[in-house]
Amino acid sequence: MKGKSQEVILVRHGETIWNSDRRVQGVSDLDLSVEGLKQAESLALYLRNRSFSVIYTSPLKRALSTARIINQYHGVPLHIDPRLMEMDQGCFEGLSYDELMLCEKEFLRKWLADPSSIRIPGGETFDEVQKRAWKVMELIIDRGENALVVSHNFTIATILCYIEKIPLSQFRRVSVEVASITTVLFEDGRGTITSFNDRSHLEGRPNRF
Repeated sequence: MKGKSQEVILVRHGETIWNSDRRVQGVSDLDLSVEGLKQAESLALYLRNRSFSVIYTSPLKRALSTARIINQYHGVPLHIDPRLMEMDQGCFEGLSYDELMLCEKEFLRKWLADPSSIRIPGGETFDEVQKRAWKVMELIIDRGENALVVSHNFTIATILCYIEKIPLSQFRRVSVEVASITTVLFEDGRGTITSFNDRSHLEGRPNRF
């Protein structure tokens, strides 16, 4: 929609047990941990006076639970969209980061150098994730909506890379932590990040990635 400003709030879900255990968590469908539920409640309280007309969320439990907790203060339409799911990390799912580094060091070196085209065994490429996730953003932009989007680290990173014209090989520049808020202002379809990885609502809570 031309000639209109709109705000999109990107929220990464609250913590799961695998986040705290530092395990690879792509499409594995874990729900929020006790700590994650507390983080989601903190998010909800922090966002209760923010104005948005719709929520889009990944169907994975950790994101959907976060979205529903936030929506208790808003009661807006909630759309579940599989294009917002986390990257499918194939045979790496469930491995600890230490196990991954020990067993797949050479693959990780190549993948980190060019994650856009190198496929995780049995999983996705970064380019595929970006293409599907950006389709949701295009939908929001075309509808001129002020929206809240609840998704995942890699998925949000690909969206931010697209907005900032950052190569996917540099995705770590825009990686976000659990229960974080990143805000993008769109004007005539062009986005500007106005806040990034905000976790001020979690003061005193563990700072885990």
